[in-house]
Amino acid sequence: MIEIAIIGGTGVYDPKILNNVSEESLITPYGDVTYKVGNYAGKKIAFIPRHGKHHSIPPHKINYRANIWAIKKIGVRKIIATTAVGSLNPLMKPGDFVLIDQFLDFTKNRISSFYEGGDRGVVHLDVTEAYCPDLRKTIHTAADTLGISIHKQGVYVCTEGPRFESPAEIKMFSILGGDLVGMTNVPEVVLAHEAEICYSTISMVTNYAAGISKNNLTHGEVLETMAANVDTIKNLIMKSIELMSLEESNCTCAETLSEFGGFTL
Repeated sequence: MIEIAIIGGTGVYDPKILNNVSEESLITPYGDVTYKVGNYAGKKIAFIPRHGKHHSIPPHKINYRANIWAIKKIGVRKIIATTAVGSLNPLMKPGDFVLIDQFLDFTKNRISSFYEGGDRGVVHLDVTEAYCPDLRKTIHTAADTLGISIHKQGVYVCTEGPRFESPAEIKMFSILGGDLVGMTNVPEVVLAHEAEICYSTISMVTNYAAGISKNNLTHGEVLETMAANVDTIKNLIMKSIELMSLEESNCTCAETLSEFGGFTL
């Protein structure tokens, strides 16, 4: 059974950290999903490049529901995702890694639930701890083991994209308590939590946000910073998988919808 999934964000498209890689696909109620499957540290792992292997899918058109549904269907219990982010916080510098623990949702046109009435009914999801504390602890331990500096927490502001944010928006987000800004973590984290899967994301700061950065923002800048740090983030993911226990967990992620009888496919 495949119990771990990696969702690779911008700059993390290559599943070569895995051994014996093969390609598989799955038909979901929301569309078809193609993913890679391989092995590492005695564990079977699925790999999905969030934007497609050639970064051809913009953030507002990613099929988040299909991806999470497919991950749940193949048996995954833990997801490590990566996200490239801009920083609103001067303590979180380009090249830094952050284990976000909260989000502010400023998306506009995305469906963020599997439960929209009809046959599936309606649920009201608690997101007090949408990011699995147990999985975040494992990743933090892996970072310490490797000597990688990582911020233990941060607030991720998710915007619709695909444009970058305006300086006025960044100023507003900062006033509201945001530390980082990106375009992909919502609804992904919400859907994973709804599907009762442990989820954590490793955010890598690629630039300061608009109005804070001294230069105009470019996607090339994001890719350049990711490329310079991609080996570090891969090593962090690999060490986290090595340390990950699939037999026991101290979190309650698998019971997120217990009030509603649990998540059903």
